[in-house]
Amino acid sequence: MERTLSIIKPDGVSRGLVGEVIKRFEQNGIRIVAMKMLQMSKQQAQGFYAVHRDRPFFDSLTDFMSSGPIVAMVLEAEGVIGKNRTLMGATDYKEAAEGTIRRDFATDIEKNIVHGSDSPETAEFEINYFFNKFEFIN
Repeated sequence: MERTLSIIKPDGVSRGLVGEVIKRFEQNGIRIVAMKMLQMSKQQAQGFYAVHRDRPFFDSLTDFMSSGPIVAMVLEAEGVIGKNRTLMGATDYKEAAEGTIRRDFATDIEKNIVHGSDSPETAEFEINYFFNKFEFIN
């Protein structure tokens, strides 16, 4: 079984889309093995997105991600990284396929409802950023 991190971003939480996102995971055979709601500080958001530190969108991204509560989840399924990325849709919601989370709900390239790990290595870092081994349900 593969695991990945998923985050429902502040726009998804404030718009009441948590249940809809979780429903889509569950309908596609993805199991949630850990979940929590929290609000990151600016410093925590900068640490999480450190890989993008030199990108022009870093400050606005970390401001946004620390602007309100998020829901962080560890998802589990065979090939879950790819499944989750397909369900999310392209980062730019205008390019996302019909029926994807971002196409259906995003309002901006940054306010695009969800985040998901893009590789096993990224997933390991991101999962460990938010969760410890005692927070997983087997």
